[in-house]
Amino acid sequence: MSQPAEYLPDVYVRFREYFPQVATAQDALAQEVAAASPFDERTARLLKLALGMGAQAPGAVRSNARRALSAGVSPGELRAVAVMAITTCGFPTSIAGLKWIDEVIGGEAERP
Repeated sequence: MSQPAEYLPDVYVRFREYFPQVATAQDALAQEVAAASPFDERTARLLKLALGMGAQAPGAVRSNARRALSAGVSPGELRAVAVMAITTCGFPTSIAGLKWIDEVIGGEAERP
């Protein structure tokens, strides 16, 4: 089942509780990075999704998949990012990314 865009993993919530100043600094850095980016929100989310997949970071993939959906990216487009990862990151990384994306979108039937 799809999770709402505002879903926050328990580990992230605890991090913010344990280290509020670090979380605030991280928020400020994220805002500065976004302000320095020439990309619109939709493009930035697709890029971050691809970067998370390449880093084999399931939390980053899931988070950016949720945020990309909120920015108007379709499930098929999310899956296309996973397919494109095959030639750069390898088949196992691509399949893992597809799994993490499908966990967010709930395995909807739409195909790219």
